[in-house]
Amino acid sequence: MKISKQAKRDAKSLFKACVVDGLMNEDRAREVVTKVLGAKPRGYLAILQHFQRLLKLDIDKRTAKVESAVGMSDDQKNALKNNLETKYGAGLNLTFSVNAALIGGLRIQIGSDVYDGSVQGRLAQLKNGAAL
Repeated sequence: MKISKQAKRDAKSLFKACVVDGLMNEDRAREVVTKVLGAKPRGYLAILQHFQRLLKLDIDKRTAKVESAVGMSDDQKNALKNNLETKYGAGLNLTFSVNAALIGGLRIQIGSDVYDGSVQGRLAQLKNGAAL
């Protein structure tokens, strides 16, 4: 389904109405969807589809996946969380996992941003002939 420019504008204004103090308010988002479904304005399916896309992008932007070669201490996790919140703002949801294949270092993914400071990543760069 092709989404019209008007539907995109409407979805964006609904999305902005759901943001409180820079963070998405889930209760407001649910309320918005309920009201749109109840009112069924022209092109409401396209509006809701684009609204859902905006919500997914916001969730991805607020989700950080941290992989390390070995387990991290609570102090290290808190320091990393504070550093990431300085760059990306408050409200990050961090998930930590251990991936022995990294050999050493960290790999962090936040939305479409990937920071690869792992030995495996460096070896892959060398293999592909990329400059370090």
